[in-house]
Amino acid sequence: MKIDKVSSFVARLFFAGASVLLIVAVLERIANASGYTILRGTYTAARMLELATILVIFVMALLLRQIREQLKQAK
Repeated sequence: MKIDKVSSFVARLFFAGASVLLIVAVLERIANASGYTILRGTYTAARMLELATILVIFVMALLLRQIREQLKQAK
């Protein structure tokens, strides 16, 4: 498996993970507003958003790397 396919897979995986974390954070915040909890105090909604942001930053870095490689090949 080539590195470009691996990085593409990792980017998709991280983006899916970030999306799941975002959805869980929103649901946790809604549950907290009504007096319930989903995560039982393990992580707050803000922490989940932080983790999702970190994953999205890695996705952006991987995408920028892919763009750079494609521009190098075009020359």
